[in-house]
Amino acid sequence: MKLFAVFGNPIKHSQSPIIHNLFAKQTGILQNYTKIYVPINNFYEKIFYFFKNGGIGANITTPFKKEAYKFCNIITTRAKYAGVVNTIKITNSKKFLGDNTDGIGLLKDLQNLKFINSTSNILLIGAGGAAQGIIYPLIKFGCNITVINRTYQNAKNIVEYFNNIKKINCLKLEDLFINLDNTIKYNLIINATSSSIKGNIPNIPSSIINQDVFCYDLFYNIKITPFLKWCINHGAKKISDGIGMLIEQAAYSFYLWHGIMPNTKIIIQKYKKYN
Repeated sequence: MKLFAVFGNPIKHSQSPIIHNLFAKQTGILQNYTKIYVPINNFYEKIFYFFKNGGIGANITTPFKKEAYKFCNIITTRAKYAGVVNTIKITNSKKFLGDNTDGIGLLKDLQNLKFINSTSNILLIGAGGAAQGIIYPLIKFGCNITVINRTYQNAKNIVEYFNNIKKINCLKLEDLFINLDNTIKYNLIINATSSSIKGNIPNIPSSIINQDVFCYDLFYNIKITPFLKWCINHGAKKISDGIGMLIEQAAYSFYLWHGIMPNTKIIIQKYKKYN
């Protein structure tokens, strides 16, 4: 049986085995997918051991995505722009192919929800790894992205990272508050900060929220996230957390390994029964 795993620290909370087992059942593919806890500073040893002993593919989660990028011999374009790898496949020539499925998974979920089109103006809150990891597929789709962050220099760094692409810019947080009448009207607001994990809300003006603005939180929870609750309280009607993105990005990993794309809409319905 083919061996797959998700590597992380912590890893106990990971839903990947449930999702990938549902994919396998749906497609009739036999596989063994497990969680592997990796002590900090022990990633390379663990991943080498896994592939040396029959591993075919791996998902990588926090905090090892940058190390996974360095580990791989071949990097896909979207992983290169993301700067991190969340999916690894061993090739027939025993090379390690690194991909990033987060951005394409988000785009697919946004399309399923009808939250996005090729002319959407997106306000992206956050300038960390989660934000950088999703930008390239959104720009490639045609969207314009404005990045804001508590530390403006970090937002500038992300824009400079995509220096050969015109559809991304950044804005100082205070300018978002001051120039409300002159700023672009955003069609979609994406929270890519860790604020919801901590029970906090990003510092953005409530006046940019209205019933026509789509609000999306990369974080997911059984209950509504603090950011989405705040959006609803200020007039948002169309909201979603990141559960669909989680399943869609997993589906692109599955496709990279097996060449078969699962029916994710069915999986999302089934998956929610586990929570």
